[in-house]
Amino acid sequence: MVAKEREQGLTVVVPYLNEADGIEECCKAVDQYAGTIDFPLEAIFVDDGSTDGTTAIIQKFHFRQIKKVKVITFAKNFGSHAAIRAGTLHAQFDVCTWMGSDLQEPIEFLEIAYRKIRQGYDAVYVEKNSVKVSKANRCFSKVYSSLMRKYAVPNYSSGGTSNIVFNWKLIDFINQNIETNSSVALQLMDAGFKSCTISMDFHERFSGVSKWTLSKKIKLFIDSFVAFSFMPIRMISLIGGGMFILGAAFGIFTLVNKILNPAVPLGYSTLATIMALGFGITNISLGIIAEYLWRTFDAARNRPAFIISEVEEIKTEASSGNNVV
Repeated sequence: MVAKEREQGLTVVVPYLNEADGIEECCKAVDQYAGTIDFPLEAIFVDDGSTDGTTAIIQKFHFRQIKKVKVITFAKNFGSHAAIRAGTLHAQFDVCTWMGSDLQEPIEFLEIAYRKIRQGYDAVYVEKNSVKVSKANRCFSKVYSSLMRKYAVPNYSSGGTSNIVFNWKLIDFINQNIETNSSVALQLMDAGFKSCTISMDFHERFSGVSKWTLSKKIKLFIDSFVAFSFMPIRMISLIGGGMFILGAAFGIFTLVNKILNPAVPLGYSTLATIMALGFGITNISLGIIAEYLWRTFDAARNRPAFIISEVEEIKTEASSGNNVV
């Protein structure tokens, strides 16, 4: 869909995975909020492989204020970033964003950011001003943000960007450049369009358990650097150069020491330590190179970032027409 065919309004994509406990409250909150704003709102719920009946709850919910509601169902779990891409691909309005189904984001950010877009910005980054999270999560966020700003995306927020509201230019950009093993937020930031940042106080999770597991954090960390930075490859060169200098210095020291002190025994423990260190660094380096090779191979296969099994448009009181399956 080209830009001139898009209607004015805001599309919010809501990815979810097994959120039966809180999805009804999410639907209610978004629907009620739609009645307080003076622009049309479209909600696209993306089922990222749920098995607990979350989608059925959405389908039965009686939406009154939202103009358009869609439910996209994946064939299997592809991850939240793939879900955001799928929702963006089906967005009908000229401004788009995403939010979690756990209601951690203050829903007011939708209107605040939408106004900023209408003032001429292409993207609005929503930064977490405060949120109650564990020390481990806070530490991960700070380290991730710092490394992102230094080695990948210089304009990445120091407080961590949770959501991005973006206009039709970036909608078309994302839809034309669907990447696997990548971050939607970093891709939008790296595009370099005119942007601004707003800070909001986030809430605690409404219900359920976070699906943001340690393994997903590690994958995001690796994906972010491999997709948007050459730092890991550069790091291999720097470590190799450092090890060469260290080895040369140690070799010279050993030779000189042996000449000056012939009785000094050979250091087997030192040799074993150096070998272990060297093999460890070599394997880490091979692992980093393998990450790049795997992503190159993945891109060459050109497999889809997600597979949609069903798209359903739900009729609301604010809309007209029949359901389309």
